[in-house]
Amino acid sequence: MNLSRRTLIAAASALPLAGARAQATKPVLKIGCLTDLSGPYKDLAGPGAIAAINQALSEFGVSDKGFTVEVLSADHQNKPDVGATVARQWYDRDGVDMIVEVANSGVALAVANVAKEKNKVYVNTGAATSDLTGVQCNGNTIHWVYDTYMLAQSTGGAMVKSGGDSWYFITADYAFGHALQRDTTAFVTGAGGKVVGSIAYPFPGTTDFSSFLISAQGSGAKVLGLASAGSDLINQIKQSKEFGIKMQIAGLLLFLTDVHALGLETAQGIVLTDSFYWDMNDRTRGFSNRYSPAMKGARPTMVQAGVYSATTHYLKAAMAMGPAQAKTDGAATIARMKAMPTDDDCFGAGSIRADGRKIHPAYLWEVKKPSESKGSWDYYKPVATTPADQAFRPLDKGGCPLVKA
Repeated sequence: MNLSRRTLIAAASALPLAGARAQATKPVLKIGCLTDLSGPYKDLAGPGAIAAINQALSEFGVSDKGFTVEVLSADHQNKPDVGATVARQWYDRDGVDMIVEVANSGVALAVANVAKEKNKVYVNTGAATSDLTGVQCNGNTIHWVYDTYMLAQSTGGAMVKSGGDSWYFITADYAFGHALQRDTTAFVTGAGGKVVGSIAYPFPGTTDFSSFLISAQGSGAKVLGLASAGSDLINQIKQSKEFGIKMQIAGLLLFLTDVHALGLETAQGIVLTDSFYWDMNDRTRGFSNRYSPAMKGARPTMVQAGVYSATTHYLKAAMAMGPAQAKTDGAATIARMKAMPTDDDCFGAGSIRADGRKIHPAYLWEVKKPSESKGSWDYYKPVATTPADQAFRPLDKGGCPLVKA
């Protein structure tokens, strides 16, 4: 388990001694970025998530707000026990006040439980399972960016409407994959379609998907639903091309970095859902242009944009209630975050519901043909928009105990 510590706000080092002493007396908030730094989700989250926190702190101007912020980072290795151990260590020993990101549903559910136990803040931006705001919701967790319900409704619903009424799933065998298959199945069958079969593959560590793809082709289904993400999804799409799979491919959680890795020649025509795209409007372009230099020109994924957005909103809430109170009571900090409207360059105006679900529109995109692209990272063209009040599961349908009947 590799832990690293980095103080991002250190203006006192350039001040005279008296100024440094004054700086030392300021309250210190600690943010832990728990992410995948070495596995299949490294590119879509990983170091880019840490860079997004850095940018949020710089643009918020923490050093001028009467408190300082220290950032820790760790690799959860896509193991719930590792993630829970890091979270406990951070909350208990290192004084971390907020954990952000995670990018693994099994780890996210474990960390959410630790945050509740320790009365700290956890804001998920990378894990997908809708259970975080459903039966396993709690008052110390917020779910930012996207979830399996949103993906299933947008991508799954669109595929059925276009004639893809029979499905076969290849599914990552852990909380995320099963939640995504479950939620997509509900939309497919609800629209009159059917699921003819599915197969789960061991996660993490599977790289050869040939037997799974052959089983899918033999099912006779029209649509191949890939309930996976990151490098697994990239390998599945590449290998489906190599094996000549004729089914429609539903990349149910395809990220910008995945398309970049695949190349437009391979990825063209795939339909996907994303709640953020760097070239969507002036505000998203402005954010991305500020972010990309720290990532050697790479454009941000929706997870990395979500880290920036969530960190910014947390800082606003901490300043509004006072850093000392924010450190003392995680549930009170979450309540303040829910009470405040959200607004930033990545997602625009939004809100946070009682169940912890961050609300904003969802967008359906199609990957461009090589001839349609104007250059590197110009990969998407818009297909449809699901308004914010319709993009996520209805508040009263998730079974969250925080929601009053």
